[in-house]
Amino acid sequence: MTDPFVTHRSLLFTVAYEMLGSAADAEDVVQETWLRWAAIDQSEVQDARAYLVRAVTRQALNRLRTLARRKEEYVGEWLPEPLLTTPDVAADVELAESVSVAMLTVLETLTPTERAVFVLREVFDLPYDEIAAAVDKTAAAVRQIGHRARSHVAARRPRVAVDHSEQRAVLERFIAAMQGGDVQALMDVLAPEVVLIADGGGFAQAARVPIRGATKIAAFLRNFPRYADGTELRMVWINGAPALRMDGPDPVGTSAISMVVEEGRITRLYAVRNPHKLGRIEEATDLTR
Repeated sequence: MTDPFVTHRSLLFTVAYEMLGSAADAEDVVQETWLRWAAIDQSEVQDARAYLVRAVTRQALNRLRTLARRKEEYVGEWLPEPLLTTPDVAADVELAESVSVAMLTVLETLTPTERAVFVLREVFDLPYDEIAAAVDKTAAAVRQIGHRARSHVAARRPRVAVDHSEQRAVLERFIAAMQGGDVQALMDVLAPEVVLIADGGGFAQAARVPIRGATKIAAFLRNFPRYADGTELRMVWINGAPALRMDGPDPVGTSAISMVVEEGRITRLYAVRNPHKLGRIEEATDLTR
């Protein structure tokens, strides 16, 4: 008989990752959950899935407080750790949206408890009583927290749902403009109020504050290294959506660039350049609900 922990491991990682935005911390939380699972009398557990989700949620909430202190000392902008995923993840539209870099960035603005409630209810559709047990609140309190979190997220998430074929087409135009250093082509693919957020963590060159506006960003991107400089630009699947991977010689290094597309133009660019956050873009991660 397969150990329930093994059966649900991918689910547990997905819960932890959506709560933390860090694959490394999510793996630590899953491991801590395994140690707790191994130490109990499993024959007394009536619903192993519910027990394990509750356990991983509690561990993730504890880790969120540690992350909050770490982020206060972080150099520059902090973005979620990108994951290489297969196109299969995109087939589950709700899951793909929930793990998108854009959504994880929005979730960063919630309190730890709000984030836990939102993830468990909106993404994994857990009953309120199970969520209440996981976050040590009453079911009534969880309903209120969930309502507040949904309103907060709705006000900040991308307004327009875009299918991946359109996002891929926009990405291909963006890559072509980058390769050619074509400022006009970049201006055509960028929305006027586009925002670029870069995360170097003090370990790679990156803008310390967001760059705003198509004109500034096009001028900035025009100076990016291209094929002629030994840099490769290619489309990959990051966090359930088409994204850009850039690999170049030192000091260029590697970047994972995700985007938000609205009405055929890019409105947000998220560029992760911190090498300590790029360990999960070499091999696809299995994400499940």
